[in-house]
Amino acid sequence: MPAPSPPGANASAPATRTWPFFVAALGFTWLLQLPAVLAKFGVIAVPVERFMLPALLGGFGPLLAALFAARIERDGQGARSIFQKLRTSGVGAGWYLLALGIFAAIYVAAVAFYKVAGGREPLPWLYPPENAQHISALLVMPFVEEPAWRGFALPRLQQRYGALEASLRLGALWALWHTAMFILQGTTPFIFMIGMVNVLAGSVVFSWLYNHTRGSLTIALVAHAGLHLNNPFHALLTRPTSIVVYTSAVVVVAFALVIFDRKIWRLRSAG
Repeated sequence: MPAPSPPGANASAPATRTWPFFVAALGFTWLLQLPAVLAKFGVIAVPVERFMLPALLGGFGPLLAALFAARIERDGQGARSIFQKLRTSGVGAGWYLLALGIFAAIYVAAVAFYKVAGGREPLPWLYPPENAQHISALLVMPFVEEPAWRGFALPRLQQRYGALEASLRLGALWALWHTAMFILQGTTPFIFMIGMVNVLAGSVVFSWLYNHTRGSLTIALVAHAGLHLNNPFHALLTRPTSIVVYTSAVVVVAFALVIFDRKIWRLRSAG
């Protein structure tokens, strides 16, 4: 039986209407990345490199959309409603370490299982940042994405749907947001779908961390940085087996968190 909503929460309240945010986030990102996609497939007879700067700027869509959506909320607090979740009080150091290392640990454990099970491909144990682009993603993307996904969208979705359904809804839209990025990297249809599943399952893990730390946006930022500290998606084209093994493990962990920690998924508020 779902846990009751917190006092004053109303499923139809404007604060839980996230569609303006998702429309703005996906629309802004896709609009700036579409020319590069069209150039990649030859629809536009221009080198794709000419559109890479707008494509990169499209990554700022979620943050700008969250600020916009928070601004137009009736009785909302604007950006303050997002960034007030950057609290650190009451969150033990162990949660920061777990957030930073959980996705790397999942991948390492998955590779270990793969090798023990007789996997023949020599998969690397780690995929650390190796160039300026990787380091830039590590430093920038957590601050571009997390105030939007976990700072704005997740708490509002949880008010309406509860923690688990909110995580899945957010994960599906978060995955769709990555569509053009995966296409521009030249993924096959199979690896594209694996990437979508990875993001969806990863959303469940993020929500588990977020709700166990009473809605800490800081924990979400640390976890997102951890994604880039060891990112098997660096091998998207050269060694896709790494992505399949990694995604399989993330899905298993997400299922385990749902099955063995049922109480946290009945939450409608993490505060």
